[in-house]
Amino acid sequence: MTPTTATAPEVAPFRLFELIVLRTRRLGPSILRITLGGPGADGFSGGGRDQSLSVLLPRPGQSEAVVPAGGSGAWHEKWRALPEDERAVPRSYAVRAQRLRADGSTEVDLDFVLHDAGGPGSRWALAAAQGDRLTVLGPAEADNAAVRFRPPADTDWVLIRADETALPAAAAALEWLPAGLPARVWLEVPCTEDRQALNTAAKARIRWLVRNEGAVCGVETVRAAELPGGTPYAWIAGEASGVRALRHHLVHERGFDRERVVSAAYWRRGLPEEQLRSGRAPFPATEISGAGPKA
Repeated sequence: MTPTTATAPEVAPFRLFELIVLRTRRLGPSILRITLGGPGADGFSGGGRDQSLSVLLPRPGQSEAVVPAGGSGAWHEKWRALPEDERAVPRSYAVRAQRLRADGSTEVDLDFVLHDAGGPGSRWALAAAQGDRLTVLGPAEADNAAVRFRPPADTDWVLIRADETALPAAAAALEWLPAGLPARVWLEVPCTEDRQALNTAAKARIRWLVRNEGAVCGVETVRAAELPGGTPYAWIAGEASGVRALRHHLVHERGFDRERVVSAAYWRRGLPEEQLRSGRAPFPATEISGAGPKA
């Protein structure tokens, strides 16, 4: 018999997953965690750290999101070809955690920031109940382009700065850091009760910047800090203007190598996400500068 070799099917870096709401939990006045899973989560393979995905939300009056078939290749073009007032509303979120349970099933945690203005993501999250369905465009390979937190091997210490929208990614990155690596961390949240217990083996100094306590939350907080010596790596994410100002400070005032400063605009004050995304596919989910080399 002549031996044959089966060709493994190609796996796209991102594809559609049909997930089920398993449970919800309020983490604070501003943050709601939704745990998703079900058979549709099979094959979900996040890379941890600041892994992002796009949730596809129904429009007002729809019971389910209108999503074209197929999750790779020309999917984005198919989505754009649908009537604008019917097609699913995409929103970008970082994966807070992914777990493989003892029975082999996968769970995915997403943390939703609850805005006063009540955008599509907030409205969906507040109404979400066990058994509800959510379509996401997510990773099917762990080493994918939506993971940007990649400190090079020669990194002596890490700087992390995030607001509440980037808190899930920052928390996941802290869990990923190796034991003993020094880290200076600034995390901005709206309310005292939004602070969370964070797990990390890194030698991290974490400072919470709470707006309703009158904390100074801009670039001045980092500008006033005494930072370690050695070779740094910085990851800063959140509102675009603040991210841009801090990146400028680190590169032009602190002398950081620009390739070792990853800056991600998760949102822009006064600008809907549709305009922030304008003309781009759902991945990468954020505007990124200085992706830097892989570890």
